[in-house]
Amino acid sequence: MTKPILDFEQPIVQLEEKIAEMREIGKAIDLRKEIAELERRTDNLRKEIYSNLTRWQRIQIARHPLRPNSVDFIKNIFTDFIELSGDRVSGNDASIIGGIAKISGISVVVLGNRKTKDKKTNLYKPAQIPSAEGFRKATRLMKLAERMAKPVISLIDVPYNASYPENDDPGLANAISNQLAEMSVLQTPTISVVIGEGASATAMALSIADRLLMLENSWFSIVSPEKAAETLWGSLDFKEQAAEAMKPIARDLLNLSLIDDIVPEPVGGAHRNHKMMFEILKKKLIAELKDLRREKIEKLLKKRHEKFFAKGVWRE
Repeated sequence: MTKPILDFEQPIVQLEEKIAEMREIGKAIDLRKEIAELERRTDNLRKEIYSNLTRWQRIQIARHPLRPNSVDFIKNIFTDFIELSGDRVSGNDASIIGGIAKISGISVVVLGNRKTKDKKTNLYKPAQIPSAEGFRKATRLMKLAERMAKPVISLIDVPYNASYPENDDPGLANAISNQLAEMSVLQTPTISVVIGEGASATAMALSIADRLLMLENSWFSIVSPEKAAETLWGSLDFKEQAAEAMKPIARDLLNLSLIDDIVPEPVGGAHRNHKMMFEILKKKLIAELKDLRREKIEKLLKKRHEKFFAKGVWRE
C-alpha cells in the first residue's frame, strides 16, 4: 500500500499486511491456496471500496501527496520538452511550468501547475498559487502556440487560495481575466485536464478549452469544501457535507455537462500506479488531439464559444 494511508484504505491495508505475513510463512510451508484466496478477497474489497467512494474521499485522493503532478506527466507522457520562461514584462513565475514538447510525434505547447517534493519526506508540497507573472507567461506561451500552429495542453492542479485585498498580487485579476479572454479565442486546438485539484479562479483561467477533461478522482470548483463549510455552517467540521452539496468531482460535472469527459484512473487512484496513469492519459490525449486536428479552426472556435455560452443556462 502506498503511504501515507487514507482512513478508508485501512481494511485493504490490513489484508495486504496479512498476505505479506503469509508469504513469509509460506517459505516454510505451502500456503499458496490460502494466499490466493486472501488475494481474491483483497481485490474484491479494493474494487468495492473504490467504486463507492464519497465525494470527500475522492477529494482526499486528489490531494494525496504521492499523486503524480504536472511535472511527472510532462516527463512521462511527452518527449523533447523544452521549458520556456518569463512573461516578457516583469519576470518569471516558477509555479507555472510550460514549453514546447511532442506527444506521439505531434508538436504541442504544454502547461501545468508546478509542485515540488520535500527532500526530507519525499512527498509533494502543494502547488504554489500562480502570480500575475505566471498567468502572463501562460498567455504568452499560448499565443506562441497559436503563431506556430501547435495545439495547447494545460494540466491543472492547484489548491484553493482565498484572495484578500491586503495580499492580492498586483495585476493578478487583470492577468487572469486576460488569460480567460485569450483562451476563448485562441486559434489553435486546446485541451485542459484537471489532474488533481482545480480550485478557484487560478484553475478556471486554464480551463477554457475545446476539451475539458478530468481525472476520475480529481475535483474542480471555485471554492474548496473547507471554505464552503466555514462560510455556510461556520465550521470546518461540515466539510464532508459541503463536498456532497457542492458536487465538485468529475462524475458530477460530467452529469452537469460542465466537462467533456472523465479519464479513468488505476484502481485506488493515480498515486498507486503512476506508470498506468501515464499510459491512460497519454492514450486519451493522443485520441483527442487527432480528433481536434481534423477540425478547421473556424469550426473549433464556433464550437468552443457555443459550449461555454451554453453553461449555466436553466430551462424549465
